[in-house]
Amino acid sequence: MYKALNYWVFGGFAGEKSPLEFIEWAKKAGLDGVELTVGDAIKTDVSEGDCRKVAEFARKQGIGLRTLATGFYWGTSLGSPDESERRRAIDFTRKYLQIAKWLGAETVLVVPGTSRVAWDPSRPVTNYETVWQQSVKSILELEPVAQDLGVSIGLENVWGRFLFSPVEWRYYLDQFKSGWIGMYFDVGNCLLYVRPQDYIQALGSRIKAVHIKNWQGDSLAGGNLHGFGEDINTGEVDFPAVFKALAEAKYAGPLTAEMIPFSRLPDLAIPDAGLAARTVEQFLKLCR
Repeated sequence: MYKALNYWVFGGFAGEKSPLEFIEWAKKAGLDGVELTVGDAIKTDVSEGDCRKVAEFARKQGIGLRTLATGFYWGTSLGSPDESERRRAIDFTRKYLQIAKWLGAETVLVVPGTSRVAWDPSRPVTNYETVWQQSVKSILELEPVAQDLGVSIGLENVWGRFLFSPVEWRYYLDQFKSGWIGMYFDVGNCLLYVRPQDYIQALGSRIKAVHIKNWQGDSLAGGNLHGFGEDINTGEVDFPAVFKALAEAKYAGPLTAEMIPFSRLPDLAIPDAGLAARTVEQFLKLCR
């Protein structure tokens, strides 16, 4: 399978490394691709010309740019009851999809909505049904944009107290009746509730892209963000079972390692070149 690394661990949340530096590094590390992030690696006001230059550089290096990610939606939600906020999220997603088209990416990671962002007290708590209704309305508006541009929207399972189980996700996704709306599945994020292989079995072809990381919910980690540590091999993910389920589902999309060491909170510091290198080494061994 196509194996990539998310930008944040290598370049940080402030865009400390350029996309070209990341691509060069990924080539030397033996990866198939990279996942650039919009808002830091790629600025939201980037031009088409600059995107084309990045895409051409990646092509010459033999590095794919199949997916994009962003942290934008934690502060601005497609499921917000505040219409001005929801419109800002839609406007961002339109540009996000356009950037993906310019770069040649096939899927963008989108958070459909959050009922609560536990680590950000400035964010409002929103009624679950409201998030459902507003996010569906937003995604239905964005669906023709995705289709016109030929870029899929991959909705990620995140810790936002919204969409908890694979069956719930299946029902949610099937509302759209579109090949351009699917799931960006994170194997670590789901472990608080359900095994990742169960998600894969339930969702099958609805999965557009996969994030690889690990999580442990023991007494030390406390079942919280600290459970996302620095070692991809430490945690509750049964990777052989995950890869078996992906094979049975005939999944042929990207696998992207996203190792953000929340175990370091409250003193989280990235980028971390050492962590990036170790993660890639462990990740490539897992995928053999």
